[in-house]
Amino acid sequence: MLEGSTTRIKTGIILILAMLILGYIDSYFLFWLVFGVMLMISISESKKLYDLKSDSIYVYTALLWFAAFFYPMPVDLIFIVAIGYASQLAYKRSLNKKLFLPLLYPTASFLFLLALYSEFGVMTLLWLLVIVASTDIGAYFVGRTFGKTKFCETSPNKTVEGVIGGVVFAVVLGTILAINEINIIEAILISAIVSFASVFGDLFESYLKREAGVKDSGSILPGHGGILDRTDGYLFGAIVMLVLLRIVI
Repeated sequence: MLEGSTTRIKTGIILILAMLILGYIDSYFLFWLVFGVMLMISISESKKLYDLKSDSIYVYTALLWFAAFFYPMPVDLIFIVAIGYASQLAYKRSLNKKLFLPLLYPTASFLFLLALYSEFGVMTLLWLLVIVASTDIGAYFVGRTFGKTKFCETSPNKTVEGVIGGVVFAVVLGTILAINEINIIEAILISAIVSFASVFGDLFESYLKREAGVKDSGSILPGHGGILDRTDGYLFGAIVMLVLLRIVI
């Protein structure tokens, strides 16, 4: 048990250092490349969660991500691919409908992450990192100390007290470390909403794993599981943060 915790901590430290280095370099190409690699691994993991046998999803996803590098509004490309899927389905009447699922999760979420960086800069990604990480940390410690009320059936270990504690912790740190372009009221509201969204990102991943009958989405990150296990909160939080920042800035 202790060895597993040590491995988890070491992996977590490496991931944080890697993200800090990536943020310091602040290169669109590097973010696109790293997010792209993470996306392709996530697609592999999602195939298991969705029980999807076809490998054609790798081709569709790679082409979509390649186009996203050149197109200034990468989120728009989701709809182009969706139209392509629908057209092929209508024409051939044999397309596996499950191919739509990875387009929504995780592909769309990674496009929102890329758009968040492209439109609002690297400090916004750091802000998202702080909000989601502090939500997880706050929920863990408050839940263990005060948690009594089950939050939902999907994740029996989540408690109402833990979720509230996580959101409060995220609001405090998120407000302190918010980007300069917004005022304090906007920082509080965005931190709270993104934090709550990240809770449901984690919950959705738990639902998918429960339905698939697996403990983790993958095993590429020692002590943490797969890419989707580690990024689930960010994949929901990024979408909400991008929409909110487009409103206030």
